[in-house]
Amino acid sequence: MKTIHRLATTLLLAMSTFAATPLQEIPLKDIDGKPTSLKSYSGKVVLVVNVASKCGLTPQYEALEGIYKKYQGKGLVVVGFPCNDFAGQEPGTADEIKTFCSTKYNVTFPLMSKLHVKGSEQHPLYAHLTGKEAKFPGDIEWNFGKFLVGRNGEVVARFSPKTKPDDAEVVAAIEAALKAK
Repeated sequence: MKTIHRLATTLLLAMSTFAATPLQEIPLKDIDGKPTSLKSYSGKVVLVVNVASKCGLTPQYEALEGIYKKYQGKGLVVVGFPCNDFAGQEPGTADEIKTFCSTKYNVTFPLMSKLHVKGSEQHPLYAHLTGKEAKFPGDIEWNFGKFLVGRNGEVVARFSPKTKPDDAEVVAAIEAALKAK
């Protein structure tokens, strides 16, 4: 009986190490307005990207979808966060954004509801990613800024908007994060 109790205690302690991180607990809404969070991707590597439909960097959708398809089976999830904070380059509604992404770039990775990545209305997710206490602090420069979150829910890398999703540096970071436990 003592052995079973010790085994149960050990199992409970082990399970508690998989508790969601503060980043994963931040409430979000998916593109359809349904409540969610990054917790739904626990145990996966997540590439968080602020996206826009009318930006010079919008063709990055193609590379985002490409790396998503290439690494999805290994545990990568790309999550797009539409944002209209930079020169009004994401003016559309949720339905317009979904239609644009699916018809123009065949996007199948998850999209969230439009949010603010900077300013007084900055979403708590981006406050966490860019704040003074963040691993990679500093304001979002433009659309298509990228944060790589490891399987443990901690940010492991940040890439500038101009760094393409299929750039060797990004791919190397993704592959390293996928190998890490």
